[in-house]
Order: sequence, then structure tokens, then C-alpha cells
Amino acid sequence: MPRFVTLFVSLLVTLSSGTGYAFSAYAPQLSSRLQITHMQLNIIGVAKNIGAYSTAPVLGRIIDRRGPRILLALAFVMHLGGYSGMKSIFDSGVPGTSSSISTLTFCTLVLCSYMTGVGGNAALTSAINTVAKTFPDKARATATGLVISGFGLSAFLFSTIFSVKFAGDPSAFLRFLSFGTSIPMIVGFFFVRPIPLPPSENTETGKRGSCIQSISNDEHDALLAMRDNVPVYGTSPTDTACSAPVQLSRRDALIQGRPPNVYGRLVHYNHEAIVDGFPSVAGTGLTYIDNVGSMSQALYRKAADVYNPIDAARWQAEQVAWISLLNFSGRIFIGLVSDYTKNHFGFPRSYSLVLASSLSFLSQVMVALVVDDVKHLWIASAMLGLAHGSVYSLFPNVCLDWFGMPHFSENWGYLFASPIVPGNLFVMAFGRILDAHDKPLVNLATLSTSVAKTCMLGRECYVDALYLTMSACFLSLLLSIWAAWRDQNMWRGEMEKHSSF
Repeated sequence: MPRFVTLFVSLLVTLSSGTGYAFSAYAPQLSSRLQITHMQLNIIGVAKNIGAYSTAPVLGRIIDRRGPRILLALAFVMHLGGYSGMKSIFDSGVPGTSSSISTLTFCTLVLCSYMTGVGGNAALTSAINTVAKTFPDKARATATGLVISGFGLSAFLFSTIFSVKFAGDPSAFLRFLSFGTSIPMIVGFFFVRPIPLPPSENTETGKRGSCIQSISNDEHDALLAMRDNVPVYGTSPTDTACSAPVQLSRRDALIQGRPPNVYGRLVHYNHEAIVDGFPSVAGTGLTYIDNVGSMSQALYRKAADVYNPIDAARWQAEQVAWISLLNFSGRIFIGLVSDYTKNHFGFPRSYSLVLASSLSFLSQVMVALVVDDVKHLWIASAMLGLAHGSVYSLFPNVCLDWFGMPHFSENWGYLFASPIVPGNLFVMAFGRILDAHDKPLVNLATLSTSVAKTCMLGRECYVDALYLTMSACFLSLLLSIWAAWRDQNMWRGEMEKHSSF
């Protein structure tokens, strides 16, 4: 029962911490209210992403050493302060004598967005780490996938509330976000804690004198570790068959030739699939998520005879809802698929990387070449959500398979930080392309030109940016196929070598 309490509360925490995905639900209104460009709006979105990614290694190390409570307290402060600050700036609007907000106000808005990213990642890291240490290997991907799915479903929950209760009132929505994301962290502070596994199910340590088969029930991971002469969860490099558990600091591990972390194994044979493939698909998802509100506005303005801000806001919220709902489904789906294929057919989890990368690529093809009506944009949003959820649920488990449980959160933190550069370059390019197509609005009654700008060309407003993300997803697909092929061949070779003894 304590395990399921931990699982349930961890799900509640992640369900309240994925609101970064709801940015597009209010981003166009934020831009209009504060008279900022798409580039500036994307800088605000980038700050949210940097807040999540740049702090991942540090937060991962903290939870590996100190447990989840510090991170949950941090998440409470960051969520409450970030969204409250954004609401205050939105309510203040543009000073009467100015055409836009001041530089200081804009920097404060960027800082508030950064805080929400830090808070979301702190909550997510605490939940993933706790659940990964609470459930055995045979159910770990499913359990972590369920918890991570709450992170994906968060935007669906909040965007649906926005559409029903707060459409046309972003200020009230930001107030709701500030309390709706911070209060669950208090609950998590008291109930989210790792439950130790019984000795029979603990795959991370073994008793002195026990053999490698009893240390890990995953022969595939053991064989891959033997191939690289890397000890499996603390085994001796000179005798991988039998050993006692060893817990080493990072410095001692590196000195003894036992690099425990991903940065110490840059020569890992599938390193490129993680460090190059993950940023491509993750960056594509972030770009779409941060800009789908503007895409929806462009398509709606082209098709609508009369612009209705309430209807436009609901189309935005619908895209966020589809992304979030399929994000949630993808995180559960890929966990079940990877567990099933690994436990029943012996396929490494890297096989599922091909599926996730394929979904990302197809979503970009759909939105760039097929969808030209806001009524059909949900199809591309759903595909992107499914792909994005699959990627973020699968990669932590692949990381765990390849690099082990010691320092898991720190390892995942470094990988989680890898999309910072490519992902944010995609986002900034998207904003620049949107700004290049924007034109000043003209009031037909007075023939005066408005300060606000918008694009009326539909898909032409942003399609050039999609060619960039489409290419990145195709590269990730090729790397995933290569990683799965090498992983399977290496596993078969080690199996044959192992059976010859």
C-alpha cells in the first residue's frame, strides 16, 4: 500500500507541474496585451525551457543525495512566485505613454517564466526519482511512464479549465495557475518518498559473493556492461561474475575507472542516439508547443470573416488540450510497449526509440505539408503530443538501462539538459519567421494603423520553420534506427559469447 500512495501522490505532483505545455493557451493574449513581438514572446517561452533544462543536472544531484523534499519545497516557491509575477505584469499592461513594456518589465517577465520552468522540473525530478526507486525493474517503465504521463496531462487539465472558465480572461487563468501548481507540492512534501525494494526484487545491489545473475535480473544490461568492462551496479572490473555492492562517490569512481555517470561514458556505443537524437525530437516538440497558439491564430485569421477573440482563444486551448492528452497517452503507451517487448521478446528498449522518432517526423510532415485549416490542426497537435510524450517517457528508461541506477537523476539531468541549444534555436527561428510575416493591423473605420501586428497568410506564416524541425526529426529517426541495430547486434554477440562459457 505505501508504494501505491507514493505512486498516487507522485502522479498528483506531476499533474500539477506540466503547465509549461499550456503556454500557448495564453501566449498570444500576453503578446497582444503587452505589445511584444513573436521573438520576444518566444524569449519568454525559451526562459521557461531553460529553467527546466539548465537546472536538471543540479536538481538531479540534489535528489540523489538529499531526497525529494528539498525539490518539492523549491517547486512550491517557484510556481507560486513565477505565475503570480506574470499575472501582475499582465494586469499592469503597457503604460499609457509607451508603445510597449519597458526593458526592466520584460526582463522580469522572462525571470518569472524561468521560475515556472525550474518549479516544473523540480517537481518532475522528485516524482520520477522516487517512483524509479520504489518499483522493481519489471514494472519500472510502466510506473515511471504513468507518473511522467501526469506531467503531460497537466496542460490538458489546465487548458480545459481555461477554455471553460477563463476564455478571454488570461489574468484569472494565471492566478489559477499560481495556486493550482503550488498547493499540490505541499501534499507531495509529506507523502512523496522512496520505498525500499525487498532484497528479492532489488536489482541494484546484491549480497557479497552473489553472482551477476542475482545482482540483475536483466541479462541484457549485464551483458552490455560486461562488453564495455564497466561494473554492473558496483561489480568489480576484474571479476564481473561475483562481487559485493560498492557505493562510490563520483570522484572515487572516476579515479578507479568506474565512471558512474553519462558524462564519464561519452564513448558509449549508443551515445549519439541520446545526445544527438534526443535534443532533436525534444526541441521539435518544445518549438511546436510554444508556438501552436500563434499557428492557430494565423490559421484562424485567414479563415474567419470576422475575428472573434473568444473563438480564437478556444482554438488555442483545443490545440493545447490535444497535445496534452496525447502526451499523457504517449507516456503510458511507450512504457507499456517497451516493457512488453523487452520482457516477452528480449528486445532492448532502444527499439522503441525508432517508434518515437517516427511519430515526431510524421507530425512535422503533417503540419508542414497537409494541415492548412485550423479545424484540422488538432490532427498534427495530437501526433506531436503522442510523439513528445513517448520521447520523454522512454529516454529516462533507456538512460537507466545503459547507465544504471546509481546517480540516475543526475544522469537523466544531463540528458534532459541536452535540448537547450538546438531546441531553443528552433524556437527563436520560429519567432523570427513569424515576425517576418507579420503586418500592422489597419482599422478600416479610421484607416489608422495599429501598433499590434499579425499574419493573415495562414500556413505560410510559419511553414519555413517547420522544414527545419522536420529535418531534425529525420536525423533523430536515422540515429534511432542505428542505435537499435547496434544494440541488438551487441546483445546477440554477447549472448553467444556468454553461452560458450
